[in-house]
Amino acid sequence: MTTTAASGICAGRVVIVTGAGRGLGRAHARAFAAEGARVVVNDLGAALDGSGASGDPAQDTVAEIRAAGGDAVAHGGDVATPEGAESLVRAAVEAYGRLDTLVNNAGFLRDRMLVNLDEDDWDAVLRVHLKGHFLPLKHAARHWRAAAKAGGAPHACVVNTSSGAGLAGSVGQGNYSAAKAGILGLTAVAAAELAPYGVRVNAIAPAARTRMTERTFAEAMAAPREGGFDAMAPENVSPLVVWLGSAASAGVTGRVFAAEGGRITVMEGWRPGPSADKGTRRSPAEAGDTALELLSRAEPPQPVYGAR
Repeated sequence: MTTTAASGICAGRVVIVTGAGRGLGRAHARAFAAEGARVVVNDLGAALDGSGASGDPAQDTVAEIRAAGGDAVAHGGDVATPEGAESLVRAAVEAYGRLDTLVNNAGFLRDRMLVNLDEDDWDAVLRVHLKGHFLPLKHAARHWRAAAKAGGAPHACVVNTSSGAGLAGSVGQGNYSAAKAGILGLTAVAAAELAPYGVRVNAIAPAARTRMTERTFAEAMAAPREGGFDAMAPENVSPLVVWLGSAASAGVTGRVFAAEGGRITVMEGWRPGPSADKGTRRSPAEAGDTALELLSRAEPPQPVYGAR
């Protein structure tokens, strides 16, 4: 296991992490606490498909943080409901008097090929991932806006969690891919809208070993570990999240970072490529000829995960 010495980069900050009872969220919560943050650990304790609820995962993470000398409280609300999201922000303020960083991470899977994907499975995944990002972000933003209008100077951060599936798509995960792509759009809008209040908003697209990725990354997880380094450990992603959630990342907003093992990549997203302007309307045949010519000069799209 690779470890690094704590620097206290988040000393005094109050951080919310959703879905922090397991996997990436748990790793993030522990990493923030190790760097001096006081952490609100949110987790509904649902099964992988979103069914059921239990307070144990959140309480377990809190217990681990406290055992290591950190400070944390648990929150078991459903962040995809207005009540749950509002109470989450309130929990941070009531426990610690402030909120500095929100890490949106909660989610689950209901994988199906499109022809077999039920509307309920579509709605459930969009709800927890996309709505579960929007609502905590909305209530945190209201808190920071009020602070700014009252004369404060928030140095607040939001870290949203997208995925390679949101960047490139993933076969059998139409609902998940759509939700994760939506999070990227939400991140861009939030970064622009919240900048006047001193709030920065970024997103990550992590690849790591969790309950949600066991099948997706089965081959990578089975690969030998060079020099004892477990490239798929969730803890590899957390240092970037901690930095983005700290005052040290001042000036960084509206960005998307891919993170896997020891690699960090700035994703550049949709940018204009080859273009042609006739100056007047084309016929369908002319439009097709132009499109084909432009495609011959364009970069090929990234392959969809799982495509043959």
